[in-house]
Amino acid sequence: MSKIIKEKLTDLGYHFVPEAYLQNGDEYYFRNQQFPDDGKFRNLTTEEIKILIGNDNYSNNWERVLVTDKFLPEQIQHSKFYGLVRIGDMDEVYLHFRDLRLPCGIYNSTIVSSDFGSAVAIHNVRYMAHFVIGDEVMLANINEMETSSGAKFGNGILKIGDVEERRIRLELCNENGGRSVLPFDGMQAGDVYLWSRHRNDQELQRRFQEMMEAQFSPHHGFYSEIGHHSVVKNTHTIKDIKMGSHAYVKGVNKLKNLTINSSSESYTQIGEGCELVNGIIGHGCRIFYGVKAVRFILSSNSQLKYGARLINSFLGDNSTISCCEVLNSLIFPAHEQHHNNSFLCAALVKGQSNMAAGATVGSNHNSRAADGEIIAGRGFWPGLCVSLKHNSRFASYTLIVKGDFLHELNIRFPFCLVSNEADTNRLIILPAYWFLYNMYAMMRNTSKFQSRDKRKFKNQYIEYDVLAPDTVNEMFDALLEIEKAVGRTYGNNPATADVQAVGKEVLLSDQQLTGKEILLDNVEFSRRKVVLAKPKEAYMVYGRMIRYYAATQIIGFLERKSLDDLQTLISAFATSRSAFENIGGQLVPKAKLDTLLADIRDKKILSWKEAHARYHAWSDVYLEDKFQHAIASLAELSGASPPSWDKQYLKQLIEEALNTRRWIFAEIEGSRAKDYQNPFKQMVYDSYEEMEEVVGRLEDNDFINKEREGFLDFEQTVKKVLDSLSSVD
Repeated sequence: MSKIIKEKLTDLGYHFVPEAYLQNGDEYYFRNQQFPDDGKFRNLTTEEIKILIGNDNYSNNWERVLVTDKFLPEQIQHSKFYGLVRIGDMDEVYLHFRDLRLPCGIYNSTIVSSDFGSAVAIHNVRYMAHFVIGDEVMLANINEMETSSGAKFGNGILKIGDVEERRIRLELCNENGGRSVLPFDGMQAGDVYLWSRHRNDQELQRRFQEMMEAQFSPHHGFYSEIGHHSVVKNTHTIKDIKMGSHAYVKGVNKLKNLTINSSSESYTQIGEGCELVNGIIGHGCRIFYGVKAVRFILSSNSQLKYGARLINSFLGDNSTISCCEVLNSLIFPAHEQHHNNSFLCAALVKGQSNMAAGATVGSNHNSRAADGEIIAGRGFWPGLCVSLKHNSRFASYTLIVKGDFLHELNIRFPFCLVSNEADTNRLIILPAYWFLYNMYAMMRNTSKFQSRDKRKFKNQYIEYDVLAPDTVNEMFDALLEIEKAVGRTYGNNPATADVQAVGKEVLLSDQQLTGKEILLDNVEFSRRKVVLAKPKEAYMVYGRMIRYYAATQIIGFLERKSLDDLQTLISAFATSRSAFENIGGQLVPKAKLDTLLADIRDKKILSWKEAHARYHAWSDVYLEDKFQHAIASLAELSGASPPSWDKQYLKQLIEEALNTRRWIFAEIEGSRAKDYQNPFKQMVYDSYEEMEEVVGRLEDNDFINKEREGFLDFEQTVKKVLDSLSSVD
């Protein structure tokens, strides 16, 4: 039951910090650091007190209300003050934000032990206790603003005297809490990824926690903050909040135990009906219309809208979740989920993903216990009404066709299509689907995500290109899988033959792969057949795209430097292709990542800030790492070492790249043109002209026109590079 305690009215506003937790015996020790006195505050004069009382104001001790020499008692009306209250400079002005205009001063409010910056407008705040308010802040129609002495502002720390059960944890990727992390202000997707993995490394896990806790004080007595030029109106409850400058909050039900980052360059807005508890909100976020978020981190420039539920989850930069429910998930940047009936649970989604309506990804109700996981590479796209079972894993840019997938899946083919063939009860895997049949949507991803990256503080290099070290490595794995599958089918004696060599020979020959089912192993945990569709076409496209990836890197180098420079550089490269890992959208060579983890264990890295500096250093040289990876990939695919790449070899490679780019553009234009030629698309319009009026003309398509310009620029670049190669002796 609730216990209401009676205490003396004269004590209201004092003893905020329990005596056992005082610093130097001063309950204002940390408050004075947050809001320095600077010697500018003074006591009220007798005349000022008289005016204040005449304006229906009250204090249980007017000597504890301090003001500056720019004090206007006429602008304090119908308000009550308890404890130490400091009021900054005042002026005969009103503050104007959008359509809200409020006179500066404090009106119809109850203030307990709080500080105010200059020219604030405080109207109808029914109860405010232990807050620091910045300059030119507007507060209007707020029921409660409270702070507890052990406020943590959304961080997963403990204050002195706290028990472990009070610690805030984000139970990510798995509902059983086995991958939980401790949230903190400034936490990046890469931090969460590293912390949520390596669970058997107890020393590393201990160091992660030590690095987090070292950033924050365990002491009591910090006040909530509302930053300069922020506006809060028509809100019910605000408790234990650290809010940055220029934030805008309106019509909110509850904000509790939060850090809300905001600045003039990248301001955050929180709107009607939201309830946010135990979280960290990044710069430039938008949260509107009935959102419920509990135990969460929302990274910069992301949005929650229209009743979205985000619980025990991390949402990466430049992402949007509307309407739906997301639980226990770690989501890398550029995630889109807009539909009320989609559900994401216990998943690691590596960004640039899109959840269709009705998709149920991660329901543990079809498992024996709530301890399963889904891992999906970037570009993950479960289609309409897709239902997946734990545990499952998907390569990058996997598209899943509508249907219920009743068994665990391990999809190792990037850019593939996964579908049920209901009449035969077979699973069909079509590798390289996006390149073969929907180049428009595939290539549009790169420009779409780049244009949506509105981060003002770009703390990591996020890779948006569909051709990058992670996807290229997956294509190499897919080539091997295709070779093995074809070799098992076409080999004379699969039990003894080198099935991979047999498959490779068949795939590179003129032989047509028809009339035989090519089956895959270890793709689905079931007894039904898993059929590999279009293996030869996919095999050829994978190889073509790997060569194109390498060629574009070489062309970029030769734009800036000479053939001699190229040959000198690549002759020193290791010929082995490096493994890369996606940590929060940033691709990192695994060897560098292993070094970071070792340095954390050995206490060479002492803080997450130092780890972030390492991320920045990786970002600075990422393009060099990518170039080296491209060279090694081409060497492996071609079987020719870089020192043997003479002028003629490079010219052929570059000419092939130009043809590939021409093919890519033709496929982009052609795949979109199909929509204009489809009679079933046209049938809802009275004429072709009406269709063009509604959906726009094909020739006006902005993305296609940009790609055309990009192709022409690439063509000119290739011509210059080829001319420079021709001039070399």
